[in-house]
Amino acid sequence: MKTNIDKLVAQQVKGSIHHPTLSGWRVGYDGQGRIIPSVGGITYDKHIGDSCMNLVGDHVEPGVSLQNKDPRENAALQILACVGNEAKVINGDAKGAKGVVVGTHGGIEHCFIEFDDETLEKLNTDDTIVIKAFGQGLQLEGFEDVTFLNLDPRLLDKMVTINNNQLDVKVSHIVPAELMGSGLGSSHVYSGDYDIMTQDPEMNKKYNLDSLRFGDIVAVENHYSANGPHYLKGAYTIGVIVHSDSFTSGHGPGLCVLMSAKDNKINPIIDNNANLKNIL
Repeated sequence: MKTNIDKLVAQQVKGSIHHPTLSGWRVGYDGQGRIIPSVGGITYDKHIGDSCMNLVGDHVEPGVSLQNKDPRENAALQILACVGNEAKVINGDAKGAKGVVVGTHGGIEHCFIEFDDETLEKLNTDDTIVIKAFGQGLQLEGFEDVTFLNLDPRLLDKMVTINNNQLDVKVSHIVPAELMGSGLGSSHVYSGDYDIMTQDPEMNKKYNLDSLRFGDIVAVENHYSANGPHYLKGAYTIGVIVHSDSFTSGHGPGLCVLMSAKDNKINPIIDNNANLKNIL
């Protein structure tokens, strides 16, 4: 595969570990109030490859959640950091430890870093982590009408196979357009995510959504996301699951978009191994 990788720009971005945030009761789609863990901080026991469903939590973020206190600098962190980019701790007890970017979360505006358990035990909230941000603007020769975003170019050949005039992409699940919820209406998806709604048990069973994991590569059929996600027959959006299920109406596991195309240019192929844990 020939890409424009030699023309892309690598820049350092950074953020600090953002302390978990809560505001009391979260009222769910069922009318029940819950006080449970949610976004932010250091999550010790949830990694890519682990189930993101049926947790005693809401929008739980795996690994380490980063944010920059300056809004414009945080926007740069969220937009420029790409899935697969290298991250490094630059202070504290875990100084020098390396991790990898595994997604971003809109609304709270967090960037997630996967570290091993030993590093997580050494980290503290407010520790600073730098990222070699690289990948936005990626193009694949012969497929200029396919939009790639939020993806480190070095992961491309591990995720995509060229088959005639299509890109075969291995995915763990294929989700119908009607199940996509929170995040629709965004002007772009170069940061953040949008959610798979999971309030219908029959649909969850039909599309095997209860088996979703952090890091799963997922296809959304009939959705085009080059300029904000929207319905378009024959289009596909491919993304990675970045946060857990939710009790909030219209919400669910979050999908950080990695590529999208019209006209059946993307051919998703079901493979249970299609998870960042295996790709990385």
